[in-house]
Formats: sequence, C-alpha cells, structure tokens
Amino acid sequence: METSGGSRTSVTSVVSGATSAQHLPSEEFSTAPGAAEPCDMVTVPARQGLEAVDILRRGGAPAVGPVLHDGSCDTLGFLVPPGTAAGWDMPGSACTQTSGRGLRIPADPGAPLAPVEPPVSGTGWLLPPGDTGPVTDPVVLREALGEAARMIEAADSI
Repeated sequence: METSGGSRTSVTSVVSGATSAQHLPSEEFSTAPGAAEPCDMVTVPARQGLEAVDILRRGGAPAVGPVLHDGSCDTLGFLVPPGTAAGWDMPGSACTQTSGRGLRIPADPGAPLAPVEPPVSGTGWLLPPGDTGPVTDPVVLREALGEAARMIEAADSI
C-alpha cells in the first residue's frame, strides 16, 4: 500500500499497538469474546500466510477468520481475538492491536464483521468477513504458521 509520502507499507503498519514476546496459549486467548470489541491482527509474510490459510481450511472447522492482505501482497493479516497481542511471540510474525480501526468482533457470532470493505485503502480481503468464522484462534494459528514454515523450509531445501 502506498502512503501519502509514496513509501510502501504493509498490513502491519495499518494498525497500531505493541507486540510481545510472552504468548502463552490459553483458553482466555483462544476464545472470541461475545461482545463487539476491536480485534488484534497477526501479520506474516504472504507465502507463509497462504500456506497457513490452506492448512487451516483443510482442517474443516471454521478455524480461520477474516484475512487481510496489503496492496503489494507482501503480507497477510489474520484477525484474532483482542488481547492476543499482549502475549504473541511467534518468530517471523507480529501481532498488533487494531485500536478499533474498523476491525471488530461481532456481538452475534453469526453476524458478519463490520465494515465488510477493507478498513484501510490499499488493502483487500483474502478471506472476507462473513465467509469465515469471526476470528482465527491464535493457538490454532500458531500451529498452522509453524507447520507452514516447516513446509516452506523443506520445499526451499530441495
């Protein structure tokens, strides 16, 4: 995505917040809350993210929520429950708070996320709200990202 100064930015830069090196998977971080709250976003390189999406979708259950991509398709952003950024430490990825920039978990689990249009110009939905679960479980995402990294490493070593 282009900024007003013409420099390239990624999905990571469309949200503000902090990352952490303390992610310990827990029930608290694995369950989407029932109220409409700002989501956090896990951002990864596109190649790893696409592999992870495939892994999650093969699992059958609605294990993957909405996924945002930047305009250059360099990164993917997985929406995860609020609070995930406080303990995320997956190498090669970042988890940021969206600070309520239009990315919210619906109060009704069957309702689509609002807005359906990408929240930032220059981005798009790889998996739009309404076509997926409300958010991606961070514990399941961590496992899929790890498996994707191993698959990419194995493919690159051949």
